[in-house]
Amino acid sequence: MDEIFSRNSLFWGIENQKLIANIHVAVFGLGGVGGFCAECLARAGVGELTIIDFDNVSESNINRQLIALKSTVGQSKAHLFEQRLKDINPQIKLNVINDFYTGETVLGKVDYVADAIDTIKSKVSLLEHCYKNNIPIISSMGAGNRIDPTQLYICDIKDIESKNAPFISNILHQLKKRGIKEGITAVASREKPFVTEKLASSEKIITKQGENIEFVKITPSSTPFVASTAGIFMASYIIKSIIKEYK
Repeated sequence: MDEIFSRNSLFWGIENQKLIANIHVAVFGLGGVGGFCAECLARAGVGELTIIDFDNVSESNINRQLIALKSTVGQSKAHLFEQRLKDINPQIKLNVINDFYTGETVLGKVDYVADAIDTIKSKVSLLEHCYKNNIPIISSMGAGNRIDPTQLYICDIKDIESKNAPFISNILHQLKKRGIKEGITAVASREKPFVTEKLASSEKIITKQGENIEFVKITPSSTPFVASTAGIFMASYIIKSIIKEYK
């Protein structure tokens, strides 16, 4: 195992590598953003990951998602990532939740949360839970409908520069109604969102607890570049928040 993470240790040192091996991170959503985040955390040597996603791979995922291949269409994203992450680090502890997050998911003790949820109600519920329980979290705020990864940046939600995009403005509005205006870290973009055609559909899901969830799914345009970079940004921020200053 030392050899697997030897290049990491050359940068931030053996003691920091041991710190990383003893943390638990939960990644919500394993699509274009969350998939890259989870993979980078595993390659950094995070000792325990909880991965949460209810969805199966579709052909429209292939342009940007790590586990999306012609051969994996129709398979569970959570279970595909379980196999992939264990192939990266056989000693990693994985908690796999193949379900839709409704606010009732029991996480146990986690050191950090990465939010890559793309449904507003679930996203706001998770952000509120982490905020009120003092759980460090970093949230993806709008990687769709964009092409330029160089315009991504990390900030507190109060400092998001472009609040007019419907997805972001709705989330911030819902958080404000709950008394949350700051104190949550986000990855946002300065790029103006663009899409040639707007797609929306009604989706129905039955959770593992038997709860019926119905929501309108807005399908954004997505390029191979921005979501992946946002996920990498999130993983990097989490690791930098955990390790001690390296020399």
